[in-house]
Amino acid sequence: MFVLTIDQKDSRNSSDRVPGLLELLSSQELELPFERTVGDEVQAVASSPDAVVNAALLALRQGGWSVGIGVGSVGLPLPASSREAGGEAFIAARAAVERAKKTGDRPPIAVAADPNAGPEAAEAAAHAEAVLVLIAALVCRRSEAEWRILEHVDPHKWGAQSAAARMLGVSSQAVSSAVQRSGWQEEWAARPAAAVLLERADRAAVAPSR
Repeated sequence: MFVLTIDQKDSRNSSDRVPGLLELLSSQELELPFERTVGDEVQAVASSPDAVVNAALLALRQGGWSVGIGVGSVGLPLPASSREAGGEAFIAARAAVERAKKTGDRPPIAVAADPNAGPEAAEAAAHAEAVLVLIAALVCRRSEAEWRILEHVDPHKWGAQSAAARMLGVSSQAVSSAVQRSGWQEEWAARPAAAVLLERADRAAVAPSR
């Protein structure tokens, strides 16, 4: 499974943004939903790598959050709250979020596998992180004007750009330009690759215990 630990940056000098993030992430399909764990930090447990990618990028889009993804075992059966759960994935997520806080100018996201799982899990986690960093760089650099357009462009639907132009009352060229500048198509083409690498890390992390 996957554990996501998301921590607010510079929380001592800014307002508490946890309630807004929890509301934003409430629609994600998770085994244990996001909840505040300690201070300005939230945590969740997921079995779907696609849900992990979605949640991580949603948080990074908001700015001001460090995202750690831990891959490994989680104690079963799951309790009602992630605060009561345990397992190697939680330890890995803690290591990941602490590293994400120190990434400098690159997007603050890191992926870590159970360190006892072996080199295959660590390699897949590193590859997943590399792809997520590239996607996050596209997401984080977009302007609000671009997002106002992109939010109406379904990346999986033919003719979505024309439909968005009609809905927004702008030219098709304006929508096309926003899509091209923002790397919208590239993001959605790369998301499955990140999910596949996360799934590979998960399989490798639990293989020794089987």
